[in-house]
Amino acid sequence: MGDGVIYVAQGADYLELALASAGTLVAHNPGLAVDLFTDQAPPPSALFAQVHPIPHAPGLPPKLACLPLSRFDRTLYLDCDTLVVNPFGDLFDILNRFDLALAHDVRRIWALIREGHLEATPYAFPQHNAGVMLYRQSPAMAAFLADWAARYRAAGRERDQITLKDLLWASDIRFYVLPPEFNLRRVTLMDAWEPLDALPTIIHSHRLLQHLRASGQPRVQSLTDLMALERVALAGEWLALGLEPQTPAGENPAARFTDRPDAE
Repeated sequence: MGDGVIYVAQGADYLELALASAGTLVAHNPGLAVDLFTDQAPPPSALFAQVHPIPHAPGLPPKLACLPLSRFDRTLYLDCDTLVVNPFGDLFDILNRFDLALAHDVRRIWALIREGHLEATPYAFPQHNAGVMLYRQSPAMAAFLADWAARYRAAGRERDQITLKDLLWASDIRFYVLPPEFNLRRVTLMDAWEPLDALPTIIHSHRLLQHLRASGQPRVQSLTDLMALERVALAGEWLALGLEPQTPAGENPAARFTDRPDAE
């Protein structure tokens, strides 16, 4: 049934986030169908075309249980901690050639993001972030999702990206790596982009749910507030290593990424 977006929201807090994200999505993409999978009572909102229950699937996180159930021919799955800031344009047309599209994860030097379960991959093949996934209905994609679920159950690991990394490496699925503007995890990239570099489209940040993870944290609801927090956090990352947030004039700007105490 054409193109559409799905959210998976388990619990009242994540439903609230899904409503906020879907509001931004519909504002920029009027007419695009949006479905919700949830364990909560259907929200009194016109944002969602259909609301479905999260199925009982022992051993699987709700997302992996729901991805195969999309009613759309071409589906965009979005995590609840997302904001849509521009129209999708012809994004779905990627699926005219590929079964699946998703972006690289960030923080790729970190062992957590390089981790696999059974497959050893080069540094240049890190985990892909599963919070924004574009996929189509096809036998190959159905088999891929079934294999992912089976690998997840067998691995016994909480993070689904570990087994996803294995499967993307081992599978013959035709997948495309989206540019970062469609899953923008580092919003401070916008400070460096020139006007013709990119069009920020989908913002995806853990700070949008920071109020759920630590008591006393403020609820972040706007990109303006998010950007301010990320600029402070970026400076803090470098200061924690004893380095200035910006490379001093005359110094090699690449050296700080290797000549530092935590470099592996």
